[in-house]
Amino acid sequence: MRYAFLIAWREFAENAKTKGFWLSLLIFPAIITLSIQVPILLAKKGTPTRHFVIADASGEFAPLITQAIEREQTERAEQALVEFARQGKYPEPLAHFVRTNRTLDLDGWKASQGTNYLKVPGFVVPRPRFRLVALPEGVSPNAAPDLAAQQLRPWLRGERQLSVEGRPEPLFAAVMLAADLPLSAMSGKGSKGKSEPADAATRSGSKGIHYWSENLADTALADLVENIINTELRRRAYVAHGLDPATVREVERIRAPLTSFNPKKAAGEETVGLADRIRQWLPSMFVYLLWVAIFSISQMLLTSVIEEKSNRIIEVLLSSVTPGELMVGKLAGIAAIGLTMLGVWVASLVAIVLWKSLGVSPEAAAAAGGMAGIPGDVATILRTTWLLPAFAVYFLLGFLFYSGLILALGSTCNTLKEAQSFMGVIVLLLLVPLLMMTYIPRDPNGTLATTLSWFPPYTPFVMMNRVTADPPLRDVLGTMALLLVCTGFVLWGSGRIFRRGILRTGQPPELLELLKWLRR
Repeated sequence: MRYAFLIAWREFAENAKTKGFWLSLLIFPAIITLSIQVPILLAKKGTPTRHFVIADASGEFAPLITQAIEREQTERAEQALVEFARQGKYPEPLAHFVRTNRTLDLDGWKASQGTNYLKVPGFVVPRPRFRLVALPEGVSPNAAPDLAAQQLRPWLRGERQLSVEGRPEPLFAAVMLAADLPLSAMSGKGSKGKSEPADAATRSGSKGIHYWSENLADTALADLVENIINTELRRRAYVAHGLDPATVREVERIRAPLTSFNPKKAAGEETVGLADRIRQWLPSMFVYLLWVAIFSISQMLLTSVIEEKSNRIIEVLLSSVTPGELMVGKLAGIAAIGLTMLGVWVASLVAIVLWKSLGVSPEAAAAAGGMAGIPGDVATILRTTWLLPAFAVYFLLGFLFYSGLILALGSTCNTLKEAQSFMGVIVLLLLVPLLMMTYIPRDPNGTLATTLSWFPPYTPFVMMNRVTADPPLRDVLGTMALLLVCTGFVLWGSGRIFRRGILRTGQPPELLELLKWLRR
């Protein structure tokens, strides 16, 4: 075994010296960190202010839209001020209204400063998401939607730009409102007194809300305008029917609270919260990580074997060691590389989760809608479940299972081109657990999940996905025993094929010949 250890150390050292290895160590924590920080940064600075115009032939709804946008911008500015205070960068006047847990008494601050409460040294008011600008010259505000759209077409296509505070700005969208919008919306009738379908009303060019924009992905403005107008139309309908809008709104706010309970939890702790939902879906991320690790590291092993075989290095190695020692050494060395990579990835994930979970007060978590507590919930799940130990065990067994297959494959091929045709079968085999990754958590102890758990090629992935769902003990122990037996058989068969195929040249053997090698 001394020679096997030397070969393993050689494989580990050779791969550890490559730039790809160090990039793989750094890229995962970088991706996790960026996936948390970049959306926040893009939400604050990545999206420009959307400039839009309104052609309101009815003359009734443009002021409502303006007020709603101003109200939204005020709320965003106040939230930014609260976050500014929480970061501890506030000046002396604001310090008197910041509590010991860094939460801001916003109402007290507004009462003391009046309308100038947002003018705080060092605080930058976030730029507005939307800005309503005046219609360009030559565009009639009272024109019908189809005519207004025709007049605005050069700006909508980007051929011309608006002038906003002396700067040219592109027109993001145009909202056209028909003159008979209140009447047609409340009556639901067409011009002939008959009900018209929505598409017919749209084609007529004179009814409903017409929203023009070449950006089909960002629908925030369209949703905002639609909500404002529909809310106002419903309010008018309530009044027309003799109903008090305030009373109706109060009735509409009535909700029967729905609380989920899990009968498997301890008495008094059956309530299902965000942490329980994270617990259900967190293994899916580890399954994907397991899949990537096994596939990429097994490919590394295949490349190593074929390169050494094509360069005749194998012949030199086999003059000093046995085929069995060479195979064990390669498996151990590449496995050590894989465990190192996964160890760094998991350690960085845990570190980032703990870092994000520190210093978050209950008030701050509540202000963030509970999202600030997610890192703390993840940290608790990692501490209180066997998710991480299971990940290490299933990685090792899955790696040995698939590496045995790939090692046998690589020993019979002379070039990577020959090996790629055979790898297609293994890739198809590995695609099934990847496709099932999001389905298993929905029914972790169902028929499909239980059946796939007893199929050794899929056992590491499926059982990893079921690990936090308290699978039956017979499934855990039975599938583990079956996986151990099958992994041992695969390694035994791989050793017999490796011994005969590693020095073979010419065409790869047929399937019947491989079966003969196993029997000898």
